[in-house]
Amino acid sequence: MSNEELFAQMAQAIIDGDPEEAEALARKAIELGIEPLEAINKGFTPGINKVGELFASGEYFLPDLVIGGEAMKAAIAVLEPELVKRQEERSVLGKVVIGTVEGDIHEIGKTLVATMLAANGFQVKDVGVDVAAEDFVTAVQETGANLVGLSALLTTTMLNQRKVIEALQEAGIRDQVKIMVGGAPVTQQWAREIGADGYAEDAVGSVAVAKQLMGAS
Repeated sequence: MSNEELFAQMAQAIIDGDPEEAEALARKAIELGIEPLEAINKGFTPGINKVGELFASGEYFLPDLVIGGEAMKAAIAVLEPELVKRQEERSVLGKVVIGTVEGDIHEIGKTLVATMLAANGFQVKDVGVDVAAEDFVTAVQETGANLVGLSALLTTTMLNQRKVIEALQEAGIRDQVKIMVGGAPVTQQWAREIGADGYAEDAVGSVAVAKQLMGAS
């Protein structure tokens, strides 16, 4: 089997949402001496990007996006240790802190965005759900992040996106980061109103917005 055929199988495993197959193909790539970075960039990332395209076009639905993300994570989990061992580093477009704001325990949308960003060259720290504004500040300080993703799925909790921005201002680090907001009730107008730098309607759009904010589009 040629490398190109293997890369095509990797992409298909992500499109099919098959974590076991994705993991097996990642291990096979290592056995064959394929560079882990090449496997990610030429095999698995095109797969997750295709999943995103299918979701955006309405051919795929949320569960398809979720299992595609799980397959991607399974492959990366195998390849990342090899990258470290070989002291290779994926080109990092930006360091991201992402989480769902305080009072909101919705996880899926935020996790999908984190997965898509990681697959597309961002270094992502997912701080989870129901995250207080001061915890976002701490995470930014600890990671040196230059991009913050704030998710809110309720009209009552989206107000806390504003609180995080205010907390970053009070800590004197607002100018160090770009802020991207999203979630079902969130709009472009709301993003402008609270002083966010970007708004994404879904996980696919978040990648384009993040790249634009980091000057990598």
